[in-house]
Amino acid sequence: MENPWKTIRLSDYEAHMRLDTVRQLQTLNSMMREQLNAYPAESVMILGIAGGNGLEHIDPAKYAAVYAVDVNSEYLRETEARFPGLHGRLHCICTDLTAEKTGLPHTDLVIADLLIEYVGYANYQRVLQQTQSAHVSCVIQINTDEAQWVSDSPYLHAFDGLDAVHCQMEEDVLEAAMKAVGYSAVFRASESLPNGKALVRLDYAANAPRA
Repeated sequence: MENPWKTIRLSDYEAHMRLDTVRQLQTLNSMMREQLNAYPAESVMILGIAGGNGLEHIDPAKYAAVYAVDVNSEYLRETEARFPGLHGRLHCICTDLTAEKTGLPHTDLVIADLLIEYVGYANYQRVLQQTQSAHVSCVIQINTDEAQWVSDSPYLHAFDGLDAVHCQMEEDVLEAAMKAVGYSAVFRASESLPNGKALVRLDYAANAPRA
């Protein structure tokens, strides 16, 4: 089965996410600014970059390398076009994180916002074992209505195919999965959304220095 994210237009995704009744694009932008500045890091990998929301917060004096990862090559082309100022340090990687081999490099920091829901815990663990990052920061969505996990909007049906790959996130299950690959929880923050949902940021640090 083809990954459904390959068929969703970036314009539909971003229009849905920025609606006043959803406000996830704006909230994630603010959260990513904090993620990028939270830890000492010279390289960062952002999983599920979509159109590059939040990349304007990259400090060129801090980050020598920024890896933007997505399964949709059109998203990556748009990201490159939107951020010409990152030329030379922005490296786009088109890969499916559910595949056994992804070819991901090592980085100091991994950011995965609204990503684990679509790749699953086991695939996420495998990605982190490849990147060997000292710090990991992710954002998951907590739903009050698990049957209607995509907020109602004029763009709702653009996401119909995601039902086949989406899994409901549980904080305790994620923490156990992270512990199993050598990471301990170090930070938690929650941002409420206008539709009763919430975005929860969960940060982890490697238990021992990475080789």
